[in-house]
Amino acid sequence: MNHQWHDLVGSAGVVLILAAYLLLQLKRLNSETLKFSLLNAAGAAMIITSLVHDFNFSAFIIEVFWLAISLLGLVRSLRKRARYSDQTPSSLPPGSLK
Repeated sequence: MNHQWHDLVGSAGVVLILAAYLLLQLKRLNSETLKFSLLNAAGAAMIITSLVHDFNFSAFIIEVFWLAISLLGLVRSLRKRARYSDQTPSSLPPGSLK
């Protein structure tokens, strides 16, 4: 079998998605974190890159949705982070930082 650069990129993408799922199942990663969404988005983008060179329609469709859902998670994580960073200790109720 003759592997091209895009096969390596796609395989690395698979590893990222599987690692994210494994870490989630092992409770080492929370599904609402930026890291989880980044791993999934990067993995899906890498798989899409490989599919552009060796197209498979059904695999392409699932990866496009995987990427879109991961980007939604990224946006939600970033918004949540921004909300927390906007709250200074003086604007929080006493004892809320514990």
